[in-house]
Amino acid sequence: MTVSKWTAADVARYVIEDKKLFILDVRNKDAFEDWKIDGHQFEYLNIPYFDLLDGVEEILPQIPADKELLVVCAKEGSSIMVADMLSEAGRDAAYLVGGMKSWSMYLEPVKVGDLKNGGELYQFVRLGKGCLSYMAISGGEAAIIDAIRFADIFVDFAKEKGVEIKHVFDTHLHADHISGGRHIAAQTGATYYLPPKDAEEVVFEYTALEDGLTVNLGDSKIEVGALYSPGHTIGSTSFVIDSSYLLTGDILFIDSIGRPDLAGLAEDWVSDLRVTLYKRYRELADDLIVLPAHFMIIDELNENGSVAKRLGDLFAENHGLNITDEEEFRKTVTENLPPQPNAYQQIRQVNMGKITPDNDEQTEMEIGPNRCAVR
Repeated sequence: MTVSKWTAADVARYVIEDKKLFILDVRNKDAFEDWKIDGHQFEYLNIPYFDLLDGVEEILPQIPADKELLVVCAKEGSSIMVADMLSEAGRDAAYLVGGMKSWSMYLEPVKVGDLKNGGELYQFVRLGKGCLSYMAISGGEAAIIDAIRFADIFVDFAKEKGVEIKHVFDTHLHADHISGGRHIAAQTGATYYLPPKDAEEVVFEYTALEDGLTVNLGDSKIEVGALYSPGHTIGSTSFVIDSSYLLTGDILFIDSIGRPDLAGLAEDWVSDLRVTLYKRYRELADDLIVLPAHFMIIDELNENGSVAKRLGDLFAENHGLNITDEEEFRKTVTENLPPQPNAYQQIRQVNMGKITPDNDEQTEMEIGPNRCAVR
């Protein structure tokens, strides 16, 4: 029997194309329960590698013979050995190159739509982490919003499209992942924008991202307009692009709303969050397409792999937008919250420019699911 190598891109196609896959995850139980590869039609068996050192014969009846089999571990070494054992036992098997580490890092670019007067809007979907980044392109120029730390991916994508990156924005000071925004700006000469209310402790230069700021892209004058929308952080800022798309950062998600506690100021920011969601956003057009900075569950993905939905639909369907009692809202967003993101305090320090961990250390900081939402 054969052993195949699958990349994170291969697995991403199975997620987006809604294919069936059986995953044998050989990490420890707590790691698996905390974070796994999600797919609509994926089945799982979690058997720690150390329980398989004497062979895989006992687990063979639990592995269907009529489905693709992928073995997954943290960094790939254990999965290679288990895949080899399965092959020797008469089963075809594949292993994930780079393990969950590579899955956490993979980005899938998805076209969200065309802009009215020429141009395109792309969403970069980080399936293993739930992060969403954006690139608006028009007239030979590009603007990037909420880029993750893999700057070269965005720079190379812009080169492929033949456009120059002119503007790079972060909607807020991120706490669950390391931003690539200022590094992209440094590589390309673009202007890097950050909300000043989130930037009081940063140690690098930036351009203030203020309410009402508008920048144009190319000759077609696609407007990228800023909308102050505090609540997740005190500086959180949304964007309306081309009067058609609402980029909400970590304030509003498809299936939830942003949590206000990642700077330790939940009680202070609850009122800001409610005003943003229940007043500022309700003054906007229902037909705006909401594009958040994260997704929580695989069900939020559309058929093409994008994460997007009409604002009007969210007002009707998203529980976090339909809590009429203010005290109930306060309790919802301050009590019984999910665990805070892994190493979130260190990640905030990185995004302030105060510490510069090496690449391996950054990878370890980001391992695990995103936890920016109120569940």
